[in-house]
Order: sequence, then C-alpha cells, then structure tokens
Amino acid sequence: MKKFDIFNQFRDAVIIVNKKGEAVYQNYTFKRWFKNFVDLKKFSHNTNFNICPLNSENLENYSPIFHALHSSENFFACVSYQEENGKIYYYDLTVLKKGSYSILFFSDVSAQNLLEAEKKKNKQLVEECESLKEENRDLQQIRQKAQSQAIRIALINKVSNTIRESMDISKILQSSLEEIASMFGAFKAYYASGNGNKFKVEEVFGGKRITKNMLISFDSQTFDTIQGGEISVVHVLKEYLDAKPFKQPIMRVVVPVFHLKKLVGIIVLLSYQKRELSEELEILEAISFQLGNAIIRAELYQKNIQTVKELKHALKELKETQLQLINSEKMASLGQLVAGVAHEINTPVASIKSNNGLLAKLIPQIENSEIADIMQEINQIDSEAIQRITNMVYSLKKFVRLDEAELQEADINKELDLTLDLIRHETKNRIEVVKNYGNLPLIKCYPNMLNQVFTNILINACQAIEGSGKITITTGYEGETLTVSIKDTGKGISEEEISKIFNIGYTTKGVGVGTGLGLAICSKIIEKHKGEIIVNSELGHGTEFVITIHG
Repeated sequence: MKKFDIFNQFRDAVIIVNKKGEAVYQNYTFKRWFKNFVDLKKFSHNTNFNICPLNSENLENYSPIFHALHSSENFFACVSYQEENGKIYYYDLTVLKKGSYSILFFSDVSAQNLLEAEKKKNKQLVEECESLKEENRDLQQIRQKAQSQAIRIALINKVSNTIRESMDISKILQSSLEEIASMFGAFKAYYASGNGNKFKVEEVFGGKRITKNMLISFDSQTFDTIQGGEISVVHVLKEYLDAKPFKQPIMRVVVPVFHLKKLVGIIVLLSYQKRELSEELEILEAISFQLGNAIIRAELYQKNIQTVKELKHALKELKETQLQLINSEKMASLGQLVAGVAHEINTPVASIKSNNGLLAKLIPQIENSEIADIMQEINQIDSEAIQRITNMVYSLKKFVRLDEAELQEADINKELDLTLDLIRHETKNRIEVVKNYGNLPLIKCYPNMLNQVFTNILINACQAIEGSGKITITTGYEGETLTVSIKDTGKGISEEEISKIFNIGYTTKGVGVGTGLGLAICSKIIEKHKGEIIVNSELGHGTEFVITIHG
C-alpha cells in the first residue's frame, strides 16, 4: 500500500496489521531484519517477552504480538526474537492503534543490551585490574628475585650437565669457563691448577695475554684469600704478578676450587664491570664445588683408562710370549723326537745297508743264474728302500733345523718342496698339487719357522678337501716383496670365522681335533718376518692364504 510508504524512511522495523490479523505492510527495515518472515502467526511464535509475565497453558499468552493485536490501547513491551539458527535478538516493541490498523514498531536494543552487559563486565574488569595492579606490585619484587634465582639455577644446571656428561677434563673446563664468562660478562676466563704458591694455566676462554701451561702467581693477600677458601674480588691494573698493566682498572675475580680440603686450582674472571657482586658469588661457589669434584673424577677416569690400556698391552705381550714359548717348546720337543727317531732308524738302516752291500758282492758268485737274477732284483729294491729311508730322515732333520735359529738365506721354492715331501701321506692318490713357482732369489729368513707355517697351512688345506681336490701353490718376487699363495678347493671358511681364525684358542675343527694355536703361531711367525698373512675364502669354493714378506 503506497499510503504506508512513508514508513520506509524509518530506521525501526515497521509492520502494519489489519483487524483480521493480516500483515498488510512491511517497511524496508522489517524486510531486512526479518528476512524469513512468512506469516504473522509463525512470526508471533518466534517472539517472547523478555521477562515472561504469565503462567498459562495457552501458548499465545506468551506472545507479545498476540497481546499487542488484542489490546484496545497502545502497547509497549521488551521482546526477544529467536531466528531459525537459534540466535536471539532483543527489541522494544511499540504498537500504535490507528483506526482499523495496528502499527508495530521494532527498535533494535540488542546492541544496547550488549553495551550494558559490556559496561558491567568492564566495571568488573577495572576493579579486577586495580586489584591485579596491587598484586602485581607485590609480585614484581618476587619475580625479580625468582628470575635471578632461575638464571643462577639454569647456569648451575647447565654447567652440572656438562660436567656429568663428560669425562674429558679439557671439555669440562672449556664449557664451564664459557658459561661463567657469559654469565658475568667477563672478557676472559681461565682455569689454573695449583702448584704451591704458583698456578699453571690449563684452559683459557677469551683474552690474548695468557696461554696454556703458563705459570702465574698473585700477591700474598690474594694468595691467602685463595688458601682460606674465599673468593677474591678486587679492581686491579695487573692481572697477576709480573703481568703487563692494563690501561684501566679491571675487576678480577679469583675463585678457589677445592676437593675436600685440598686446593685443586683456581678460576680467574676478568671484567670491565664496576658493580658489586653478591648473588653471583653464590653461583661461583656452587660451580666451584662441582668443578672440583668433576676434575678429580675426570683425572681418576683418565688414570683408569691408562691403567686399562697398560693391562691390555701387558696381557697382549703375555699371550704373545706364551705363544712363543709354546711354539719354542713344541719345536724343541719335535727336534728331540726327530733326533731320537733318526738315531733309532739310522742304526738298523746302517746294518741293512751293510748287508745289502755284502749281498751285492756275493750275488756274482751264485752259479744258478735264475736265482742270481732274483737276488739281484731283491737287492736293488732293498737298496732303493734304504735310500728313501735315508732321504726321509735327512728331510726330517733339515725341517727341524734346531741349529738354524739365526737369520739365513734360503730358497723358498725348495723349502716348499721339502714341506710337500713331509706331507706326501696327506696328498698321495687324493690331492693334486699344482706348483706355479716363480724365479725367486735367496730370501733372508728363519727357514724352520717358515716351514712350520707352510706345513700348517698345507695340512689345513688337505683336511678342508673332502675326497679329491687340488692345491695350487704360487710364488713370486717383485719390488723386494716375496709372495706365497696357497689355494685349495676345499669347503671354505665363513666370513664370521675368517675374523677369528688367527685368535689364540680358536679352531674350526671342533673340540678335541684342533688346538687353536696353529694359525695363531703362523701369524706371529710372519709378523716376526715383518710380513703379513691374509685369507680369502668363500663357503663351498675353497680358501686361499696369501703370505707377503718384505725384503
């Protein structure tokens, strides 16, 4: 209706209802505020009195719209309106009766209500703020003390952690000096160990005038203060006696470091500050106490490490000496045994040889030619057997060589052949031996010891070959270095066992079969020759021992 368009100029929301209860007009503000308006009945259900005035079972009695329309007089109420999303707005409802129409004005007071609520809150906050200000003033002093205490505790804890986490004296001192210097604003800090009335500088942080291992001393008053366990704080021009003077006075702090009642050393701090120290001295005393214990503990730890190293070295030497004694005793026993066996064999062999020679002279006198031929053949076989026994005894005596304990020149190829002759019973009709001998000069060595190495490796190779197989021996000499390779086609050695086979007592042959000394002795013999022995092996593909001796 155009006659109501004047209400579009109103800031308040306006809705006009006729006597039939029909909404005949809504101004722009109403349409904007109540976008979801459908009909007056539903709109009425969404409005309520701000303070419910009734106690009735009739729901319409709770609706201010219902009362406004049925009132014969102008009407006013504070109402609330709930939107579909649950949000609530507050309005002042004014109803004017004009003829057959009721004109409803809605003035938004939500902001005002919020403002009032905020004013109340603000008043409460102001009161609380004043109360907090009073509390804050009381807490300021406590906070300053707490911060100072926290800094002290943090520094002490940091230094303590460094001390606990390390056993390195240098690291402990350097970290502690750095933290203390940072805390006190010192341009230089150092630790010096006690040595009578002089002190030896051990660690330095900052500064250039003093270096490690310098000996310094102080005046008698400062020294007496240190000896008395007190911290010396003075402003001086000279850092210590005989030092070059500074251009301006500096604050020097000397902190004694004790362990129990013994003076261990001192911490010296140099700063350009001129303020009094009070709480800081407590920090220095706490750090000094911990540092004294840490220094002694670290020194004991280092001594223990050195002792352990010395014990390990002594144990190693003892084992090596034991191994040498075992090997020497073994070779001596073998030499005595071979000498005895050789003597026992040589006596009957000499008799047989004499008889063999006598028989050779008598054979031509036999008249029966057939018998003479048979006797001649027997005599020849016996002669060859005697010669083989003689050669075997000679090889045994040469292998042991009890009279060859000094370095001498030897043909390594011939020594290998000698060893192969002695283990022929292991290789005969079962193992093929391939010799790839190089052209070798005479090598200065201990032949009997090297033969022991070759024998041990070759016997191991034979035992590693199950059934038939092959052993390849390769020798060479280049750049004054002798190389001997002994390779077999046996069952091989696992990677885990390779790292242990040279250890004393370790054996791959099982309990009661191997002693665990053979390869350990071999390793020491090669070391004595200033050489090395390495092993290349793969399970199922054989093993190779490579010996190198440098001339």
